[in-house]
Amino acid sequence: MQQNIILIGFMGTGKSTIGRNLSQVFGYPLIDTDHIIVEQQGRPIPEIFASQGENAFRDIETNLLHSLHKHSGHIIATGGGIIGREENRKILRELGYVVWLIAKPSEILERTSRNSNRPLLNNDDPEDTIRDLLEIRTPLYRKTAHLGIETDDLSFDEVTTGIIESARYHFGSQE
Repeated sequence: MQQNIILIGFMGTGKSTIGRNLSQVFGYPLIDTDHIIVEQQGRPIPEIFASQGENAFRDIETNLLHSLHKHSGHIIATGGGIIGREENRKILRELGYVVWLIAKPSEILERTSRNSNRPLLNNDDPEDTIRDLLEIRTPLYRKTAHLGIETDDLSFDEVTTGIIESARYHFGSQE
């Protein structure tokens, strides 16, 4: 059975881009949980947050994760807050090899400042929000991931290569 590679990490760490790169290299289909939620709900994530609240959005994420148990041989790029629930962290590890993409708050701010589609950062001090959220989420990412990769000073190709090598080792040691 082919294994999944799951990408977790804060918004702006490159999960979607790295997911596309890995999909091309491995020939595995890409599942981007945020994109699927937008398709299923028929509206962008900020609208879901505004009309239903963050908790409802997290329920949608959890339900989607449960539906992914039937998939193998996929690259799964997740939303940044998906690790907030213990149930989700457990499912992510069951689904396959979990890679945490890490970036400094200043780098995250730089990468996300061009995108208004980030409901948690639409406030007067997004960098402070990033720091606060990272303080909460970092231990959860750490608990969930098999591997963490700091992406600040690496190209997307370098990150992709690192994940490929570590995934091959991980999957090979399980046989």
